[in-house]
Amino acid sequence: MQRRQFATLLAAAAATAMAAPALGQSGAPAEIRIGYAISKTGAYAGGASTTVLPNYQMWAADVQKAGGIEIGGKRVPVKFFEYDDRSNSEEAVRAVERLINQDKVDFILPPWGTAMNLAVAPILHKHDYPHLATTMISDRIPQLRERWSNLFFFTLTSTDYANGVVDVLTRLREEGKIKGRVAIVNVADQFGLELSKAAREGLKKAKFDIVYDQSYPLGSQELQTILNEVRRREPEAFLAFSYPPDTMSLNDQAKVVGFNPKVFYTAIGTVFPMFKNRFGANADGVMGLGGVSAELPVTRDYRERHRAMFKQEADYNGSAVTYATLQILEQAITRAGSIDRKAVSEQIRTGSFETVLGPVKLTNRLWAEASSVGQWQDGVFQPISPKTAIGVKPAFFPKPAWK
Repeated sequence: MQRRQFATLLAAAAATAMAAPALGQSGAPAEIRIGYAISKTGAYAGGASTTVLPNYQMWAADVQKAGGIEIGGKRVPVKFFEYDDRSNSEEAVRAVERLINQDKVDFILPPWGTAMNLAVAPILHKHDYPHLATTMISDRIPQLRERWSNLFFFTLTSTDYANGVVDVLTRLREEGKIKGRVAIVNVADQFGLELSKAAREGLKKAKFDIVYDQSYPLGSQELQTILNEVRRREPEAFLAFSYPPDTMSLNDQAKVVGFNPKVFYTAIGTVFPMFKNRFGANADGVMGLGGVSAELPVTRDYRERHRAMFKQEADYNGSAVTYATLQILEQAITRAGSIDRKAVSEQIRTGSFETVLGPVKLTNRLWAEASSVGQWQDGVFQPISPKTAIGVKPAFFPKPAWK
């Protein structure tokens, strides 16, 4: 009987040892395994390859140069695993399951975009992976925060971003620069539908006159018909809740059809370096979603290192935020002194971190310091939402000055 009990205990101990990560002499794991699924192809590839993937690559290089992540006074090497989710939520789920079940990764970095983050969130929650979402915008954040306790938010809600634009338009109306005729278009997915709904409600409450309101399918590139119809309605402000490909098309085709309202706003992609590269001085005055000040020394240093590594600018919104979340994850692992995911999540939940955005501390798992709207000014995309309190320069596309 005693022999049978001893054998059972021995088998249980062996199973536990096999399930646990290999430990070095200091008690730290022999390596840390980190994986991610990202849109390298498909409709979301433009956003992912600008805002997210370069920062994963940059951080991986920084970690490797440092000799790994510090745990218990020892630098532990990091092994990275990467998959292409092909801009498909089902493929993203399969890739994350592969990272968990086959690659046995200790941590998983988030995908790009609202839809993809929502698709993988239940799996990350089920397996206690901290989920630091930098490109997920939703009015469901309060409900999602209750449902998934390991989900951390580094964006505002759809209503926050929409109300930021409404606030800017209200200021311009109070200054007598516009009277209040507004046109809205949006990409017909969750992001575009939520933002346009929130903007519609905010504009009506502020007593603006919505003269046009139309959605278009995801992936649409030919938007001249919509722009011609918008131009016919003579709005003073044009708001497009768009993704990078249609952001570029809307600005390109506005020039073609001669659509030149006093306020021209496009959403995702407006902050991208390719926007300034394509439109040059004509980018000045165009408004877009978000905005991170590049004046802080640590942010400026980050942008210089990004430029040196990739031979192009970081974007002026999500890039620095994405890199900051990687710094937060690294510091949380070090402070936890282990790769125990629950312990790391607790550090993220309660700690204050030094990042390329300056000091960051979450409030109820939300970073609430993001700007809601910005504008190209003298070749730099500047935050201009009332919260950031820098003066609103006039928006006029394609000319950067009021007439």
